[in-house]
Formats: sequence, structure tokens, C-alpha cells
Amino acid sequence: MSEISVKTIGSRISKWGEGPLWWKNHLIYVDIEDHKLVKLDPATEEERVWDMGERIGTVVPCERGGYLYAGDLGISTFDPSTNDKIVRADPEAEKRPDNRFNDGKCDVAGRFWAGTISTVKKTGNAALYMFGADRKLRTKITDLTNSNGICWNAKATKMYHIDTPTKQIRSYDFDVISGDLSNSQIAVDTAAHGYTSSPDGMTIDENDNVWVAFCHGACVVCFDPRTGEQLQMIDLPCVETTACAFGGPNLERLFVTTGIHKKIEEDHAGKVLVIDGLGVKGVPAFAYKG
Repeated sequence: MSEISVKTIGSRISKWGEGPLWWKNHLIYVDIEDHKLVKLDPATEEERVWDMGERIGTVVPCERGGYLYAGDLGISTFDPSTNDKIVRADPEAEKRPDNRFNDGKCDVAGRFWAGTISTVKKTGNAALYMFGADRKLRTKITDLTNSNGICWNAKATKMYHIDTPTKQIRSYDFDVISGDLSNSQIAVDTAAHGYTSSPDGMTIDENDNVWVAFCHGACVVCFDPRTGEQLQMIDLPCVETTACAFGGPNLERLFVTTGIHKKIEEDHAGKVLVIDGLGVKGVPAFAYKG
């Protein structure tokens, strides 16, 4: 294994970077608090930035072109060629005004999974939703507080999900045809591993091990979700490490988004970090098929 290195990439400093995803040789991510969608070319470090006019927690590419994203106003499509935005679903607008959408991804069938967060930290007031290719929204998990990292194993038989305040990664048996979930179990209890910081965004590698960025924790950690074992921990040079995604030509680089701490001044806060030399590859992202 080559030596592990960590460096910053790109020039942008996000207030709260999140939701990285590798697509067509670019890293796509969001700056939640600055209402931005960012497309970064790691080869040139050029960045294209769109103002979305709301806090957005996650974004995915659409198979037909453009993007699908989720934020303050619900789940929306965005055409970057025209800047047109169309709200497609907003399940909590009236009954939960203090909530917004947070993290999410597409499964192998091209359905968009995105969860909400209670911005006033009201326990059990958030949920995880599935927005199908038929553009119908279905509620999948309720009684959440901060729906966060989500990913699936290579066979699409298991889904992993984080409700951040629980400090747990839960596993679900996953039916790829219907999108149904069953058999909820604790896969990893990060508190039992001694972490006092919060598990945030998550990705999965070619070996079906999950990589989790720890908010307030200055690290990413690899766990085997089948055994709960911690396999590797990488220290990072800023406190607010928010989410991670494999990318690069062979999906061998781990990109980590970060945010700016409210009280601590740090040189690298808000930058995108890239970790090289891990000796493991990620898996491809999926586009929305609706």
C-alpha cells in the first residue's frame, strides 16, 4: 500500500460543504448554508457554482440530464443550462416547518432516497423518503431526528443509514425491486467505539465496508458493517468533516467535504479534502431515472 496523503483541492471555501458525489469525472457537492451547488474538476481544479436560492442538503444527476436535489423547499429538479428549478415533492412543508431535507443518494434502480433533519433538534420529527422513477414519494423510515449518510452494498441486498443523534449505523434488508426495507438492526454503534463526535455522511467501498465522516470529529472512519469492527481511521486537518465519496479515474481517491466551525478558526475549514493512497476503491454512483 502506498503512503496515505491528505490535501485540499479546489479554491472554494464552503460555509458547510456536504453531499459529495463523483459523476462523469467531476465531483459534485453542495454548500448547504451558502445555498450553492458546486461542480469541481479535480484535474484542473476549476469550479462551476450555481446559487440554488435555498439550503440544499444533497444532489444527484438525472439520467435525462440536469440534477435532482433536496433542500428547504423539498425535492426539485434543476436544469443548469436554463437555471430552471421545479419542485417535485415537499412532504413536510406544512406539518413540519422547522425541517429541511438533508443527505441522500440514488439506489441502483435509480430511485432517489433523501431524508430530513429537524433544525430545532426535535427528536423523532424527521423521516427518510424514496422518490421513485414514477415521481411518487414514499415514506420509508419515520421517527428520525437527523437523517444522514446512506448507502447500499454491491448486491443491493443491504441498505445502511445513519440517524446522526443515535450515533449508530443501522442496516436494513433491502428489496431492490420494490425498495422495501425490513429487519432493522444496529450495524455499528460508533459510541461503543469511543466516538463522542457525530457520524455524518457515508459511502461504501468495493469490499462493502462503509466510510463515515465524523462531524465535529476531524476524521473519516472505515467500519465493516457486517461485524461492527473498525478497520481504519484517518485524521483530518479540520474539525467539521461532513461527508465523503470515492472518486477519481479508478474511484481510488476519497473526497471529503468540510464546514466552518462556529468558534474555531482553521486553515482548511470549508475546503474539499482528498485522501490518496488508501489502497481501496469505491463503487460508482447512480443517477435518478425519473
